Formats: sequence, C-alpha cells, structure tokens
Amino acid sequence: MNPSQSSPAANQVLTSAVSKIKWRILPLFVAMFIINYIDRVNIGFVRSHLSTDLGIGAAAFGLGAGLFFVGYAIFEVPSNMLLQRYGARAWLTRIMFTWGLVAACMAFVHSETSFYFMRFLLGVTEAGFFPGVVYYFTQWLPNHERGRAMAVFLSGSAIASILSGPITGALLLIEGGGLHGWQWMFIIEGGASMLFCVVVWMVLDSTPRDAKWLSPEQREALVTVIAAEQEQRAANRPPHVSALTLLRDPQIVLFCLIYFAIQLTIYGATFWLPTIIKKMGHFNDFQVGLFNSIPWIVAIAAMYVFAVLAARYKKPQFWVATTLVISAAGMAISASAGPVIGFVAVCFAGIGFKAASSLFWPIPQAYLDARIAAAVLALINSLGNLGGFFAPATFGYLEQKTGSIQGGLYALSAASLVAAVLVFLARTRPSVQDGDGSAEGRTEPLAKHAL
Repeated sequence: MNPSQSSPAANQVLTSAVSKIKWRILPLFVAMFIINYIDRVNIGFVRSHLSTDLGIGAAAFGLGAGLFFVGYAIFEVPSNMLLQRYGARAWLTRIMFTWGLVAACMAFVHSETSFYFMRFLLGVTEAGFFPGVVYYFTQWLPNHERGRAMAVFLSGSAIASILSGPITGALLLIEGGGLHGWQWMFIIEGGASMLFCVVVWMVLDSTPRDAKWLSPEQREALVTVIAAEQEQRAANRPPHVSALTLLRDPQIVLFCLIYFAIQLTIYGATFWLPTIIKKMGHFNDFQVGLFNSIPWIVAIAAMYVFAVLAARYKKPQFWVATTLVISAAGMAISASAGPVIGFVAVCFAGIGFKAASSLFWPIPQAYLDARIAAAVLALINSLGNLGGFFAPATFGYLEQKTGSIQGGLYALSAASLVAAVLVFLARTRPSVQDGDGSAEGRTEPLAKHAL
C-alpha cells in the first residue's frame, strides 16, 4: 500500500500518527544519543588523571580508548539480532542500563589490564544501540519519513560534542568521599544513563500495535503501510553478499579507505583535544571542557555552510577533497605551532573533517547498484569506524615513544591528504560498458558483479 495512493482521509490519519511518533520518540532517542556519546568519549578528559593516579601511560591510554570500538564491532550484529527477538523496548533499555553500569564502574579501574577490559566491555554493552534505533525506525515510520527522522537523531551527536566538555569538566572538579574527581565523573555520568532507563521503559513501545497513545485508526494505518513496504523490500531484497565479495570491487575498497581516513582524524582529535588544550595554559578541568566545545561549534556551523555549497555547486569530489585539505592543513599547523595557535588550527581542522564526514556519503551512494547499496554502505561504515581504534592507539604509542603528539598530528594530516587524492579516483557514477568493453551502451555499476 502506497500512502500516496490512499484516500485523503487515510493519509490524514497516517500523517497524524507519524506526527505523534516524532514528538514522542525522537526527543527520547536524541537524549539517549547524547548520553551515549558522552559516556563514550569522556575518557579523553581523564587521561592526565589516569596517568597521575594509576600510572596509565600514553600508549596504554590510547589502546584502551580504542578497544571500545573493537568490542562494539564484534557484538553489533548479535545485539541487533537479539533486539529483533526480545523487542526494542526491552533490548534498548537493556543496552542503556548495561552501558551506564559499565561506564560507572570505570571509576574503579586500578591498572592497565582493568582499564583495557572495561573499555572493551563498554563497547560490548553499547553495541547495537545505533543499528537498533535504525531498525526501530523501519518498524514505526514509513519510508518517506525515515530520512528526516535520522537527521534529527544524528543531531544528538553534534549536541553531545558541544555539551560533553562543560558537563564532564564540571564533574571532574568534584572531590570527596574518598574518591577523585574523575571517579565521580564516571559514576555520575554512568548513573545518569541507568536512571534514564526508567524513562526509556515508560515511553518506548516495541511495535505500533503496543502504542496505547495512538488511536486504533492510527495504529492500523501505520501497520498497514509499513507491512506493505516491508513486503516490497523483501521482494526486492538482493541475495546475501559477503564482505569479501564486495571488497573485490576496487571502488568499494577506495570508499572504505577514504572514510577510514576521515574517521581516523575525527577520533584522533576527539580523544586528544583535551591534551592539546591543557598545553595552552593552567586551566582547570571545567575550563578545558569549555574550550573543548569551541572546535565542535565551529565545525557544526561549517558543516551547514559546506552542505549548502555542495548542494548548489554539484561537484562532490571537489568538496570532499577541499574539506580534507582543510583538515590536513589544520592538523599540520597544530603539530608545528605553539599551544594557542595549535588549538586554533585544530578548530580549523574540525571544519574540514566534520564537513568531509557528511559530504562523503553521496559519492558511494551515487555509484552503487541500489540492490547492494545498503550492504556496501554498512561495510564502509564498519571498516571506517575502525579509525576509532587505530587513531587513539597510534597516538598513544607515538607519544609514549617520542614524548610528544606531534608525530600523531602529522600522521593525521598525511592521512587526510592521501584521502583527498583518493577522492578524485573514486567514481561518482556507475561504469558504462557494453558487450565489447567500450564506454557506450547500458549503464552497469561496477559493484554489480558482487551480485
């Protein structure tokens, strides 16, 4: 059933149902994402405290920070399968409670080994949250509404980038009860996640049929439309394609490398920015947190400007390459300049790598065969997010060996420059070949051989 082919009255019922869902569910998911993101990245603010109190060096810190992404990657798919089995209400509440519990228990790490274990476990418990929300949208919203819902949900990451610094910095100033400020920070922020589970359990329903806050007509309209769309997707679903098969396409490998470089820079900056700020002067933790928000505010504003420019002047490769060069320049300057200029340069780099992360996606989307696009985009995202492991681990190792993060910043600059060059090798449209190999004839995506 296509909503556009329904009667005006049926469309009106469906529209009113979607409106209720947005006002009830989207604010909840945005709040969960903000809390989730803060619990994920607050480790960057306690690096010096872990070094002073526990003797955890730069290399150990970097490895532990990155192990989160290993646990997350391993258990993401199993978690999503369990969500479908036990229902979104129970499973998303479980995810939030267990990640909050582990985040709070980070206050009691006492060695490198316990630090590694708890960061890995945090990734395990958080695994499935993002794809779980995406799956939830497919069960509650018609196709034409999902894109806007995802945009609102993803805004939680941008908001959290700004809020995480001041909130975490303020909590680090707490002392007493035999605990240090960094321990109170973990306990309070992790505890907030566990307390918010009560709200999640009360507000969330697993399926539209469970939603007593919708009228019977609204529930029926949603169920009918979504069931019809799911039947259509099932009919058009491509056969299973393995990751190794997809990676035989050089273009897909290229997309993965480009996105990996982008994520490498984002997480390198995220976990080491507080360290850069502390070198600017004698700031307390709250002041460091305030300074930490500035690059993200600048970056978010720049993302909007570049999105407008890219929409007006349709040269996707040019815009992605431009933002990557900006990122490379900022990182290189931050490595060679003094602390204050270095911080300004990181703000400049943030303009580049945050804009590049959003401008990149239209390139693979335009190239890929629609039948395998979802699988390939998931593969690119999964491999790209491994930058969250390699960036902090490499940064920590280089600082441990050289006593400086300069080498890590230069490495991030080089990665962005390489990615800027690779962007121009990436195709923005399917390859065109006929039977004799000429460049004329039917349009066939290169990735289509994976089918």
